[in-house]
Amino acid sequence: MDLLIRIAGEAGQGVQTTGGLLVSTFARMGLHVFATQSYLSRIRGGLNWYDVRIGDAPLFSGREAADLLVAMTPQALATLRPHVSDGGVVVFDGECEGNCVGIALEAVAKEVGGSAVMANAVAAGAVFALLGYDLAPLTEYLHVQFKKKGAETIEKNVACVEEGARRAASRAGSLAAPAPTGKAVTVSSGTEAVGLAAAAAGVKLAASYPMTPSTGVFTYLASVADEYGMVVEQAEDEIAAVNMICGAAYAGVPAMTTTSGGGFALMVEGVSLAGMLELPILILLSQRPGPATGLPTRTGQQDLLFAVHAGHGEFARAVFAPGSPEQAYHLTRRALETAHRWQSPVILLLDQFLADLVTDTPPLEAALRPIDRHILARPPADYVRYAVTDSGVSPRAVPGSGAFVVVDSDEHTEDGHITEDLEARVRLQDKRSRKAQGMRAEALPPERYGSPDAETLLVCWGSTLGPCREAVDRLAAGGASAAMLHFGQVWPLDVAAVRKAMGRDGGAAGPKRIVVVEGNVEGQFAALLRQVGALTDCERACKYDGMPFTGEEIAERVKA
Repeated sequence: MDLLIRIAGEAGQGVQTTGGLLVSTFARMGLHVFATQSYLSRIRGGLNWYDVRIGDAPLFSGREAADLLVAMTPQALATLRPHVSDGGVVVFDGECEGNCVGIALEAVAKEVGGSAVMANAVAAGAVFALLGYDLAPLTEYLHVQFKKKGAETIEKNVACVEEGARRAASRAGSLAAPAPTGKAVTVSSGTEAVGLAAAAAGVKLAASYPMTPSTGVFTYLASVADEYGMVVEQAEDEIAAVNMICGAAYAGVPAMTTTSGGGFALMVEGVSLAGMLELPILILLSQRPGPATGLPTRTGQQDLLFAVHAGHGEFARAVFAPGSPEQAYHLTRRALETAHRWQSPVILLLDQFLADLVTDTPPLEAALRPIDRHILARPPADYVRYAVTDSGVSPRAVPGSGAFVVVDSDEHTEDGHITEDLEARVRLQDKRSRKAQGMRAEALPPERYGSPDAETLLVCWGSTLGPCREAVDRLAAGGASAAMLHFGQVWPLDVAAVRKAMGRDGGAAGPKRIVVVEGNVEGQFAALLRQVGALTDCERACKYDGMPFTGEEIAERVKA
């Protein structure tokens, strides 16, 4: 069984703090957790909410209706009460009727704890009472959370929790909730997973200009910079950031930048520079709806074709799109390894939904395990930077290694010097292009879930992984024959492998329906699959309102 708790109120009221408190405590209790956020682009006011879904089995998606709504403002109550499930309960910071428990959250916090800031502890206590959970795990976590702030702060928060539970006592246990196992689970966000993977893989320079929703990764890297020996630099703009990491890569330093669509637009010339200089840079592109500044704090998958085709001229690049925090951890490392193996720019696509979601993950390895930079330790006396090879990858040396490393942003000869020799141009362009063939041969295949002979096949990429998986389970529970293919690498694509995975390779009969699910208007991944010849016939299920898919939504759209 599972249950969804929605904490809603204005920015600045502690909505995120309350949600985070519940997530951490539930995880320590051994419950499976899937938490997402919806927030406006403002520091104060508006309507934000934090969803915490808990269950006795792994969860892969958010849900439309809440079983328990904690409304901290009249606007939250009016807007979200219609989205409470039948039999659900509302906690409101004020007087209310019906399926509602009125608790003056801020007033109680001031009375008991001396500060309205502790309203989140009052709300958490009420939530635990309504779910019929013992308060001990919650108060134990408060001792851990506020250890550095001292005994007085802990005591006040515990008192607020207890008073919140007492105020909700008349409805205690009124919601059926999954039973805790007592075996703590590990939870991670997409942001934490990317940041930890980059640090553990040996990134030594992160240069960025902050832009939502990529900023979390940048600030995470700053928080662990001393531990991992990194330089984390806030550049004056995105152009400076990408040029900084190009310079670092030339010097042999693993480097990355973080940005969103508008910032990536400014970086495109730098991406082409990395293509010409054959530099291994990593760009985290965390998507949000556009065009222009669009919806800064909402989610979308609108930058796929931009990432695949960004840059003037033709050069090899890889694009990865993880679908979960666990996958984000592994694909971040894979992205860095790919960049350094093939001496090319690599783009990692995230979005607001995946960046902010928090869910169960296996423990993620934090120990430093640097990637292979593929750098010559002792370059030969006749070393040239762009030696022509069958793979297109030239032996890489860096300044200070004893080699004279010449690079040029204009077309150049094998030794790196500028040229307008057209035969040299063809020779060097062919060399660079051969790297794309090698990347394609090593491309990750899509991962399949569901019936092996399904009549309906959902195709997805990036953060739609979890919602599509839940949709497959819902369809199967309703008697439908369904499966899904998820692409964690979206470029380059091994067309033969993709067609085989889709049942379109001329072998056994494939699915009757293929539905491509993605968060954009035009069906960009469907278009990309058609472009490379991997797919001809499909339906599209697109969403572009700035909100993430849910499993139930996808299932209903497929059935309809």
